[in-house]
Amino acid sequence: MKATQKQKALLYRMVTKEHICPFGIKSKDLLEREGYEVEDHPLSTREEADKFKDKYEVNTTPQTFINHQRIGGYDDLRAYFGKERQQNKNETSYTPVVAVFAVTFLMAIAAVWSITNSFAPIAIIELFIAFSMCVLAILKLRDLFSFSNMFITYDLLGMRWVRYAYIYPFAEALAGVGMIANSLTLLVAPVALFIGTIGAVSVFKAVYVDKRDLKCACVGGNSNVPLGFVSLTENIMMVAMAIWMLVKIYL
Repeated sequence: MKATQKQKALLYRMVTKEHICPFGIKSKDLLEREGYEVEDHPLSTREEADKFKDKYEVNTTPQTFINHQRIGGYDDLRAYFGKERQQNKNETSYTPVVAVFAVTFLMAIAAVWSITNSFAPIAIIELFIAFSMCVLAILKLRDLFSFSNMFITYDLLGMRWVRYAYIYPFAEALAGVGMIANSLTLLVAPVALFIGTIGAVSVFKAVYVDKRDLKCACVGGNSNVPLGFVSLTENIMMVAMAIWMLVKIYL
């Protein structure tokens, strides 16, 4: 329902010294993009916001009014304009993993091109796996406590020895950095082979044998990535890279 002429919309949103509501900013931006003139009403204090909520019997801000009709919050405003609502934070999504793999793949291509001035496929795959491991390790290390809480619900070793959940991200980072440096193979490859094998077996058992509906800790704690094929693939890639590193020693 896009405006065909310049119409006016009233927007009430929180703008205090302590808090500027991001959904208020997004609502204002959406209205302007849809061709509306926005009459902006910042609520500059908590008391002012509470009075507004009591008056209109609403629990949250921002609130948008068009043609004297209350549309609602940001999601309601998106629906009013025929747009999809934003993803529910409780819904599962592979988006974080896709983002990591897409960027690290481009990083690998860029690095190989910068060094060799060519697109050597084997080198790209090697760096792609190594970069991915490093980025995934960083995401886990952001909040080790939250990561461990998710990890030990499906990892077979983590269930029995909780400290392994705290060691795992450091081991993954070590393996990734070692792969990038292409050195210390006899240390790096066994580490990657060990954590990758345990991870693959754990995911396979949890998802395909026990058929549990879990979220994966691969991109850190409190993620909404479902435990499944992508998680299994990540571990298989790690195992394959470890074996390849060991084979290269004797090639």
